[in-house]
Amino acid sequence: MRALPGSARVYIGITVAAAGVIVLTGPYTGIDIRTLVLAAVLFVVAESISTIVVADVKAGISPSSAVALAAVVLLGPVGAAVVGFTSCLAIRRHDLIKRLFNGAQFALVAYAAGHVYLLLGGEVGEPGREDFPAILFPYTAAVLTYTTVNLALMGILMWTLGMVRPRSKQKFGWRPLALAEMTSVGYQMLGLAIAAIWGGAGIIAPLLVLLPLFIARWTFAQQSHEAMAHEATLATLCQAVETKDHYTRGHCMRVAEGSAMIAQELGMPAERVQKIRYAGMLHDIGKLGVPTKVLQKTGKLTDEEYATIKLHPTRGYEIVREISFLDEALDGIRHHHERLDGRGYPMGLVGMEIPESARIISVADVFDCLTSTRSYRKAWSVEEAIAELRRCTGTQFDPRMVEALVRAVEREGWQTPDIAEPPGGCYGPPAAGPQKTEATAVGENSAVPAPTPSEDTVPAQDTVSERKRRDVPGASAPVPASAETVTGGRD
Repeated sequence: MRALPGSARVYIGITVAAAGVIVLTGPYTGIDIRTLVLAAVLFVVAESISTIVVADVKAGISPSSAVALAAVVLLGPVGAAVVGFTSCLAIRRHDLIKRLFNGAQFALVAYAAGHVYLLLGGEVGEPGREDFPAILFPYTAAVLTYTTVNLALMGILMWTLGMVRPRSKQKFGWRPLALAEMTSVGYQMLGLAIAAIWGGAGIIAPLLVLLPLFIARWTFAQQSHEAMAHEATLATLCQAVETKDHYTRGHCMRVAEGSAMIAQELGMPAERVQKIRYAGMLHDIGKLGVPTKVLQKTGKLTDEEYATIKLHPTRGYEIVREISFLDEALDGIRHHHERLDGRGYPMGLVGMEIPESARIISVADVFDCLTSTRSYRKAWSVEEAIAELRRCTGTQFDPRMVEALVRAVEREGWQTPDIAEPPGGCYGPPAAGPQKTEATAVGENSAVPAPTPSEDTVPAQDTVSERKRRDVPGASAPVPASAETVTGGRD
């Protein structure tokens, strides 16, 4: 506990103390001890077999909440609190502090739910046929109270641990936690069914209600593990690409997250969002076939080198096309360098001929490139990158995708890569010849200031190749890169 922040230690202490007072003081008048013991045993068993839903934040659900809500009906607030506190005995690899907090948390939420149930007219005991449907209202209110108080207690804990802060650059994944909590509401509603058949079936009642769900959850867990294995495989492929270039480390995963943000902002279903995220992870897999010296080159690319770069979308498609679960992601990988005006590659598709997944990845790819340091320039700010994306809408980017990214970034923020300077401390092309030019001297002593994007710096009607040829090694004032230059070259 010494490793915890002081505020977290105080909060955990208060929570455990409050639950302890409730459990120790009771009152226990009218509570059937046999029912209390059986419910406590069932709660411990159920809490020991929770299923992980989202591995990134270790969010999970368990059927124990159904038992806790059944205890609210059968035993009342105090009895339900005692049942919840037995979470301390769950068979898990938790240290003492975590066990105590979990037990106290379940005790408090069950106690609060029990009082709401009584306040709205619910009666303690085994419900009979005559209690329906009147019991549904107070029980539903108890379920909502259970969920709300549980989220509140977890939110305060995250705050005291420093995981949630206003204006923080680091964003916490609330969606997985909210998803897990909302999923557990389904289990909680089954608590009423357990209470209703408790008198006739006794300890078998939870098994009759929950056994089919246990089987379904086991099936879901297998699918979840398979999906995690898929993602681990894709992440390994990303690392294989990124080891070839110091500047692109983390680029594939950021493009994947940016693409997912756009897809979610557009209201796409979760399964499709995941496919597009896969495409973002693998969009540059074709660079495995590009020589490392070309990817890391700081000067102008030759026509032959540029032609090699332009092959990477097709090569990437050929590498992963036999992976069946990628599905729509394959189009995103193959066409993410197409442009709305038809001047992209590899096929020169125009407008809506370009697959939607590719139009999404194109925007996320360029946004991350502009806000990242590269071997030929320093990173732009998020504001400058957004302005450049908007400038290139209609010709290079789909305006709908750009605005979706802008809304998502404004709401969730964007974590730029932490790269202070390139190896050797030099941005831009090296000087030609033995004599030092002004650009070489600047590169050796200090980094060249980041270019400011402007419509006047690079004419919009210029082709990518023409702009590339103007970026001559040794020039005293390198031409600022635009979004069009970025997508036309190594990025």
